[in-house]
Amino acid sequence: MNQILPTGTPSIQRQLALLTLLGDDDATVSGQIRAQLIAGGQASLEWLENHRYHDEPAVRRKLREIFEHFSAAQADSEFLTFTLAHGEHFDLEQAIWLFVRTRYPDSPIEAYRAQLDEWAGAIRPGLTGPASVEARLQCINDHLFGKLGFKGNANSYYDPQNSYLNRVMDRRRGIPISLCLLYLFVCKRLNLPVTGIGMPGHFLCRYQSPREEFYIDAFHDGRLLTKVDCLKRLKDFGSDFDEGALSPISTRRILQRVVANLHLIHKEAHDRSETDRLQRYMIALAR
Repeated sequence: MNQILPTGTPSIQRQLALLTLLGDDDATVSGQIRAQLIAGGQASLEWLENHRYHDEPAVRRKLREIFEHFSAAQADSEFLTFTLAHGEHFDLEQAIWLFVRTRYPDSPIEAYRAQLDEWAGAIRPGLTGPASVEARLQCINDHLFGKLGFKGNANSYYDPQNSYLNRVMDRRRGIPISLCLLYLFVCKRLNLPVTGIGMPGHFLCRYQSPREEFYIDAFHDGRLLTKVDCLKRLKDFGSDFDEGALSPISTRRILQRVVANLHLIHKEAHDRSETDRLQRYMIALAR
């Protein structure tokens, strides 16, 4: 089948004919039309928008797939542009939401940000007064892991959804690093000195002030740990005694770890498309 959109916009009659073929029961026919419409780029997108709510369900479904393709391609470009334009330190939350859109391009990011604002707002009154640091952290834990029900997803640890913050917020389940991201973003709204600790085998958060230090295990309901607890856990993981492993890591390395986790999951699942996509992000973040 020859290229259908060499220049300009097809006539209305031609558009209707192409859409009929797009909804064809023959997957080969509909697949060729889909590929050619995508190859038409912006020219295709402009006139397809006029048919977004086509009468035929099969055509609407195929159009939705095409729109999602274009949205994902734009999100991919925006994420890569962001990673290549920044060094070791940047707005981690902005980067995470850009990353979410590479997989869920139509995700309502502003709504998720507002939800984080709301959760932080609900916690804030409990942090006032002369309460100890431990009591303040427990207040956060009571809300996130108690009232809201966030929990480490031990039963489906390798589910890719555990690594995308929107899905973590939807399902209230995640892995250590994604639950720590949630904790970090809430604490940032509360102006608390909490950072990410990329300990081998298990990501943690750390609260540190001139006088006190607590490590926070978000995967286990925000359990508070001492440095001695963490060093013992390092030993249990088979790592050498190294206090450097308990130092905060840059926002770039946190994002890199999120992507690397997903890359490994899809690689072991033999998902070539996702593996290749995430590999490109790893290369961009490795610089």
